[in-house]
Amino acid sequence: MRRRFAGESGATLALGAALIAGAAAIAQPVTAPTDRSQDIGWMNAQQTALATRAAQPGWQALDGGVLWRRVAGDGAGVHPRPTDVVTVHYTGTFVDGSTFDSSEGGDPATFPLNKLIPAWTLAIPQMGLGDTIEIAAPATSAYGVKGKGPIPGGATLLFTVRLLDVSEGD
Repeated sequence: MRRRFAGESGATLALGAALIAGAAAIAQPVTAPTDRSQDIGWMNAQQTALATRAAQPGWQALDGGVLWRRVAGDGAGVHPRPTDVVTVHYTGTFVDGSTFDSSEGGDPATFPLNKLIPAWTLAIPQMGLGDTIEIAAPATSAYGVKGKGPIPGGATLLFTVRLLDVSEGD
């Protein structure tokens, strides 16, 4: 059963693309993440990004310190269940504003929700079909202390996600 947001194409990225099982869909070659654990200023910036958002109106907290807020839509559409497959457009940025991944400008990405990083698994079910949300993901709900690819360990990640389609998963 498919539940599609009107006006969106059915094109999808291959499931081997990312955020699946902790692998980011990254256009650059996969390299060992930079170890920023001893960079106190950088680590403080990661925590400050979360604290700043938590103090702003509209941000809601989920398990593990994940923060989210709706920026478009009213939440009235179909909400994905943990076992569903979602089709989204998304942009992921570091707290300094630099983009590490995005589906914008290309085909939307399709993922089984229960195979994504914990921050997405928690936040995406808060969305109604057609909504756009922002997610602030602490490292513990993203790629952890080791990181992955160009994402350094301990990184707080910021995402903007637009829910285009929900279909029943296995």
